[in-house]
Amino acid sequence: MTKRLVRRAVLRGGLAGGLALAGAGVGAGSGAAWAAGAGPEPREGAGAEVYVPIAVGAGGGPVGSDRVHVLKVGPRDAGTVLVLVPGMFGAANDFRLMARDLVAAVPGVQVWAVDRREENLTDRSGFAGTVDPVAYYLDGRYRAWQPSAAGFVGGWGLERALEDLRCVVLAARAGGRRRVVLGGHSWGATSALAYAAWDFGERAGYRDLAGLAVVDGGVRGAFEGTGAPVQDSPEEVRERLAAISGGRVFDMTLSGVGLGTRTESTQIWYQLAGWYAHHDPEGRSVLQDRVPEALRVPFPVTNAALLGTFVDAGFGWPNDISVHSGRLAAEGEGADDGSGVRGWVDDGITPIARVAEAYAGPVPGVWEWYWPARLSVDLDVSDVYADTDLARSLGLRLRHAAGLDTPLYAFQTSYSKGTVVEAARRVTAESRIPYAVYETDETMNHLDPLFAATAHNTATRTLAEFVRRVGAAETR
Repeated sequence: MTKRLVRRAVLRGGLAGGLALAGAGVGAGSGAAWAAGAGPEPREGAGAEVYVPIAVGAGGGPVGSDRVHVLKVGPRDAGTVLVLVPGMFGAANDFRLMARDLVAAVPGVQVWAVDRREENLTDRSGFAGTVDPVAYYLDGRYRAWQPSAAGFVGGWGLERALEDLRCVVLAARAGGRRRVVLGGHSWGATSALAYAAWDFGERAGYRDLAGLAVVDGGVRGAFEGTGAPVQDSPEEVRERLAAISGGRVFDMTLSGVGLGTRTESTQIWYQLAGWYAHHDPEGRSVLQDRVPEALRVPFPVTNAALLGTFVDAGFGWPNDISVHSGRLAAEGEGADDGSGVRGWVDDGITPIARVAEAYAGPVPGVWEWYWPARLSVDLDVSDVYADTDLARSLGLRLRHAAGLDTPLYAFQTSYSKGTVVEAARRVTAESRIPYAVYETDETMNHLDPLFAATAHNTATRTLAEFVRRVGAAETR
């Protein structure tokens, strides 16, 4: 979802403190804890939306973690499958709303949204309906993974992620009977391009694909305009690898939001906010009194309004974790009962109800709890998009970028200040890409393409046109 968080600058004096979720009940996680939130294993049926497992190679994690999950939206007999990879800390439900819009716009297309293997470590059982979600999560009763018990995550880098992704791509191809367009958002776009250039046993990854689609991310300097360029100097890489070897196996970027000190704290808060905003949007916020004071508005709000304060750009959140949704209601506006509780007014391109629907989950979810620090290192190093000494030393097999011969779609928001498309043009110029489509919508923030209203989503509309064109071509 986010590439690299820049700390939020303003809201009642800025960030201070934060609520640590760790408690007596937050343990190291057992071998069975990975499945705690999954519930009964879903089976693929005739419905238009299913969430199913795909077996992948061994990764050293707990029993049952050697699989990824895929949210499938659209007809099973589709001739074209668009496989989408979420960005940093992102998960499959990032794409559900976009997938519905794409399937409605392009006949004969199915969308597969991927959950990486680390999603198996998440405990979403607190949303199962038998416990109080607030008490379960904010009082520290959930099953958590301590870094000391998760050394195996130190080996979950880009090689592991792309080998897993190839299992998904090959399943989507169905032996070559279907076309596959591979895409992603933010670092998911980087992953998609890395897949295309990757060497899978002397076979270039792009040979599995009919097209590539990158949304607000990529390689070759795509993130330069964000103010948080990649950290890929040999010195930086050595320091980061040493930290991982020393036990810092999880990326802690989201702890900078101020909602807790654990790697999963912010993700839990956002899902809780989405849960209540989805199920009781006009009710008085269940969470407001538990929000850290530095992030709390000084008057009562509804569940929907609380979510708005967490996600809307108007509250000072950086571009990479915000949308243009709306605003808090003015005093007395929409308060029919005289309670003084303020609601949310949608006057942006992304209605808060759509954000809530996605964030609520519970399975699949929008936020990945445990992002591997090694994956962050590898994706940074992949930015050069070449078979360098440093890349080889990390086991990154980026050997086929020059041979890339699939159509490319690139979309950018205001997030990168133009460098996403600039970078995509470099990739095109340095390869054999037959044609490329470059689109920009500066009215969008980084997360708007995932959740914006159908009528206002430039990304969905233009991506649908690209997928329709690729789908009309003959199977490779």
